[in-house]
Amino acid sequence: MIQYDNQHQVFKLDTPNTSYVFGLTDRSYPGQIYYGKRIGDTDLMYLLRENERPEPPSVLRREKAGYFDFYPMEYPCAGIGDGRESCINIRTLDGQEGLELNYVSHQIFEGKKTLEGLPATWTDNADSCSTLEITLGDAVTGLRVILSYTAFTDVDAITRSVRVENAGERSLYLTKALSACLHVEQENLEVITLPGSWSRERILQRQKLGYGSLVTESIRGISSHQDHPFMALVSENCTQTTGDVYAMNFVYSGNFIAKASRDQFDQVRMVMGIHPDHFCWKLEPGDSFQAPEVVLVYSDEGLGKMTRSFHSLYRKHLIRGYWKDRQRPVLINNWEATYFNFDTEKLLAIAREAAAGGIEMLVVDDGWFGCRSNDDSSLGDWQVNEKKLPGGFTYLAQEVNKLGMKLGIWVEPEMVSEDSELYRAHPDWALQLAGREPGQCRAQYVLDLSRPEIADYVYEMIRTVLSSANIEYVKWDMNRLLTDVGNLTLPADRQGEIMHRYMLAVYGLQDRLTKDFPQLLLENCSSGGGRFDPGMLYYSPQIWCSDDTDAIERLAIQEGTQLLYPLSSIGAHVSICPNHGTGRTTPFETRGVVALSGTFGYELDITKLSDEEKSQIPGQVARYKKYSALIREGNYYRIASWRENHRYDCFMVVSEDQSEALLTYVQVLAQTNRKSLRLRLAGLDPDAFYEIEGKRYQGAVLMYAGLLIPRMNGDFQTCLLHIVKVG
Repeated sequence: MIQYDNQHQVFKLDTPNTSYVFGLTDRSYPGQIYYGKRIGDTDLMYLLRENERPEPPSVLRREKAGYFDFYPMEYPCAGIGDGRESCINIRTLDGQEGLELNYVSHQIFEGKKTLEGLPATWTDNADSCSTLEITLGDAVTGLRVILSYTAFTDVDAITRSVRVENAGERSLYLTKALSACLHVEQENLEVITLPGSWSRERILQRQKLGYGSLVTESIRGISSHQDHPFMALVSENCTQTTGDVYAMNFVYSGNFIAKASRDQFDQVRMVMGIHPDHFCWKLEPGDSFQAPEVVLVYSDEGLGKMTRSFHSLYRKHLIRGYWKDRQRPVLINNWEATYFNFDTEKLLAIAREAAAGGIEMLVVDDGWFGCRSNDDSSLGDWQVNEKKLPGGFTYLAQEVNKLGMKLGIWVEPEMVSEDSELYRAHPDWALQLAGREPGQCRAQYVLDLSRPEIADYVYEMIRTVLSSANIEYVKWDMNRLLTDVGNLTLPADRQGEIMHRYMLAVYGLQDRLTKDFPQLLLENCSSGGGRFDPGMLYYSPQIWCSDDTDAIERLAIQEGTQLLYPLSSIGAHVSICPNHGTGRTTPFETRGVVALSGTFGYELDITKLSDEEKSQIPGQVARYKKYSALIREGNYYRIASWRENHRYDCFMVVSEDQSEALLTYVQVLAQTNRKSLRLRLAGLDPDAFYEIEGKRYQGAVLMYAGLLIPRMNGDFQTCLLHIVKVG
């Protein structure tokens, strides 16, 4: 619900348990007042300190700049006195910067608009959310800024986005357009981010926020392995169940910045949006620019409640399409089984063994196209290599379908190899700076998809392949950062638009793909988890979490990912041992349990498994199917973190009606002279009784007194418990 109190000049946005409030000083400047537990009153303007010096510009004109330097501006501008991080800046044709945004008008309506060309949360029921659009204007340049807020009635989340319009008579350059700003007045705050690297994505990091700034950012052209478009301010000693959390997550897959700063007045400002480096958007008179969406979540019950809010929002209002609420097929991918060394008979041998174990889909990874026998060539030549696969995918799909299985493929449409027919014909199609040889990464260049003719050509190749056979799954990969970001067709004063135009083109391609093939299961990937973000989740219901398939390494990677994203979105597979990345040997059962808390599949040569390992596959597949709906739809509770305690990992998924739960426990390191471990569970009905392995427990007992996990011999052991309400 959203309301405007005209008497007090206050806007209040309510979700089921939170309120977001801002007001208008001098009927002109939107100032942030409150974000936290839900409140009823709107008489809150006193919190903006209008009676303290320096007073508002209408009262004390001589201190206007000083006033802006402490005022909690809802959407702060650069160049007019606020020395903190701004959200927007422009450059005029005269080379001058700075603007002053004043309130013009607003409207409140039920439902939510789409963001043209961009991923964003959505609703098919206008009663599930309300939207506020507030228009601000700059009198000198004619610039208009529309701040959009959506408050959901079924989830404790608020989304924000910004549209910038040039309503003036002269061209100007938008040099910064962040999407959201949040002010928090609370001492001893800490900042949580999710940094990492290739094969170590999204490892939770927590730092004390002193005076100055903490930043997480990417200027790699992708949201990246190294950083993640998420930041949370948390109260000191915040845990999974206690403390305040103020969180932001960016619905975008390209360059971003998230920054938290503590100023001289102990106010904290947190901002998020497209990174201003490598960004400059020309706005002719009448043009507009739409910034991506930011999701805001507040929790007064620690990180766990924040997590469940993000999960619920993304399940209900971000993931779309045919597979949104469906059980995903159990797949086997041939990459770690064969790498480039395969043919039709090898693939069918894998498929036959897989089908016998109940596996439902064969995915043909890299190496099926052009002259691709290693990673030095053929990207861009998206035609099936019939010397390797006689009859192409038409024949392979028919044979795989006869086994009762589906067929899927891997593609990397954004790249081109120097050794390819496409590059030899169109070397100018790669991103490049005039006069410089573009730099290779993984022996490949990036196609300049910001040029529509290139995007159309690439899409038509992929569409032709998918139309040639019964292909029901695509893994869309993107394996390098963007460099040499120049465009040979755009004018000089639009070169700063390329990074964002590129991202819009990727979104456009995936939008076309999902519309042309509405039942296709699309899984995004970027060298593993380099583009695991809400923007990609809008187009694909699942994303490959990490190229690190080691079950023990995956515990920390999946913990960081599960902090924000539903388990059903996390691509996770059982791989071979010794693991190809770490060399570690982990029990086959443990690998299956860890992969169960994701989409579940296999990444190995099933024909080379031992009889004992093969015999476990039907049971693992049946277990996945048994718990699939619970894992996909249930509420997630983190009980313990191996990353923190260095001994064991534990979490639960509890059904919405609290009728059942699944507890996953992994003993990473065994220790001598230990008793059984007492764990306090979460999310159950305290008054109900539950059965665990034939024994009855009251919900309150399990949550407050605890459950004993027997001591297990050996490292890397697991315990999976199904908890069912009885009586």
